[in-house]
Amino acid sequence: MSAGQGSTGNVIAALCSFFIPGLGQLVQGRVLAAIGWFVFASVAFVATWLLTLSLLPFGWFLISVFSCINAAMYRPRG
Repeated sequence: MSAGQGSTGNVIAALCSFFIPGLGQLVQGRVLAAIGWFVFASVAFVATWLLTLSLLPFGWFLISVFSCINAAMYRPRG
């Protein structure tokens, strides 16, 4: 379990979430958050792919940045 903001665990989790949204949350042991971020990123990808006629499906990237920030700022309770 990671110790909090700035810890090595959170940095690794943030890097994982940058490439695959939700993977960092999964590394931290937050399964529901991981599923939520991945589904959110997938929906955003499809929506932007349809809206831009597949020219610039940036939804996945945008959500991966927010997922990365969420994983980096995670502070376990207790």
